[in-house]
Amino acid sequence: MAETQAGTSEQHRSMDEVIADSWAVFRRWWSMSVVGTVKRQEVIEKRRAEAYTSPRYLFMLAMSAGIAVLGLLLSSPAVVIGAMLIAPLMGPIIGAGFALAIGDYKWLRGSVRALVAGTILAVGLCAFIVFISPLKTITPEIAARTRPNLFDLGIAVFSALAGAYSMIRGREGTIVGVAIATALMPPLAVVGFGLATFNWTVFSGAMLLFVTNLMTIALVATIMARLYGFSAALSERQTRLQTIIIVAVFVALAVPLFLSLRQIVWETNAARQIRDTVLSSFDGDARLSQVDFDLDLDPIQVSATVLTPELEPAAERASRTALRKVLGQEVDLDLTQFRVGTARGAEEAELSAAQARAERERASQIDGIADSLAMVAGVDTSAITLDVSNRRAVVRARPVPGASLATYRALESRVAARWPDWTIQLLPPLQALPEIPFEAGEPTAAGQQALRITVWAAERLGLPFALRGGTPETRERAVEILLEDGLDPALAPELIQGGPVMQARWNTAPENDLAAP
Repeated sequence: MAETQAGTSEQHRSMDEVIADSWAVFRRWWSMSVVGTVKRQEVIEKRRAEAYTSPRYLFMLAMSAGIAVLGLLLSSPAVVIGAMLIAPLMGPIIGAGFALAIGDYKWLRGSVRALVAGTILAVGLCAFIVFISPLKTITPEIAARTRPNLFDLGIAVFSALAGAYSMIRGREGTIVGVAIATALMPPLAVVGFGLATFNWTVFSGAMLLFVTNLMTIALVATIMARLYGFSAALSERQTRLQTIIIVAVFVALAVPLFLSLRQIVWETNAARQIRDTVLSSFDGDARLSQVDFDLDLDPIQVSATVLTPELEPAAERASRTALRKVLGQEVDLDLTQFRVGTARGAEEAELSAAQARAERERASQIDGIADSLAMVAGVDTSAITLDVSNRRAVVRARPVPGASLATYRALESRVAARWPDWTIQLLPPLQALPEIPFEAGEPTAAGQQALRITVWAAERLGLPFALRGGTPETRERAVEILLEDGLDPALAPELIQGGPVMQARWNTAPENDLAAP
């Protein structure tokens, strides 16, 4: 018996020794083959040079913020991605992480200043754009960035890992900067939206998401830098006060992040508990098809659809009672049951439910298109012609004092950008066509714009027009450009001699009343 215990103890000791030896081998390999190959001083100098405030940094950040908020207002993911491509946020935020790792107070102060200045500029510009914009609707792109969740946290972590690694290895580039901007720029633009619309829920939720992602990226970058051998020994000598300030900054980043993580974990656990509790009221063959919930409401709103072989009349009441005990709050549960007899039946029922949801989303999209067109055209939604099968929407705009053809064209483009899979046509009121200035036989920039507006107006109204004035050569050149820009040949303009300035005029009876400006 004693010999057996001694043998077991000897086996445990040998296992501990194997683990210790393996760890020592790994540490030697990491120190020599990984950390030893990093040119840390060179990395520090390069990162420090890119971490401070500069005119280029502020300008590019402002442009990125402007593009981002317009993309959010139009609910266009492509435009939001375009904003991320030029956002210069990687330098100061990764710089802050490296400064924390090596204890460089000056570097940290410069990075924080750059981040604060950029944040204020971006939020202020976004708020101004939203304030003057006629579109202030909370789009799906905006709503998706009003509260942090585990997926957002994962994006921030992986972005920080990619950014820190690329900077350590000297392989940074635009793509890595996009990863950092993905976690920061859209929430920052939503903060500006919430500020401009005085929507505290949107403002606070987006600010929490931005701060959470900012802290996550900075702390992950700090950890990565430490793992690759960046330490206080690489920085200049620091005073005790500066060391205390750096530690305080680290704690200031860690505490709010911990609180945010605790909230995210609570919401994740609540989501799991809701699903498990609802299913617990049915037998093992039941399947949860869909569940939606809002934990911020009082009482908590839960909507669930269950596919089950046997309907359970008491399931909704039992689930509601169980959810109250599990979540510790009042719960308003809406439970829908579909009876299915087999696994195949459950799959068919789930497919039907998915199709029904798709139909509801399609109807919601149609309502959104109608509302947007009605708003920009100044008409009721009943005046809009919707061809759902061909995904085409047409409306005739009501005359607005001071609105030119260029205004109506811009309004149409705005709605079309929000619904790119639909053909949107806004028919403008009949009004004077623009002058077309030429220089050296070619239209000027303003002339090219006037020609594009003329093509658009002629196509939308289906009316012929005439080109008056200019020389025979400029009139023929204008016709060539009009046809190249897509003007229907059936609407090719009539060429009429006139004064030195070329003017497009409607070639119809009402045209006589539309004098050129």
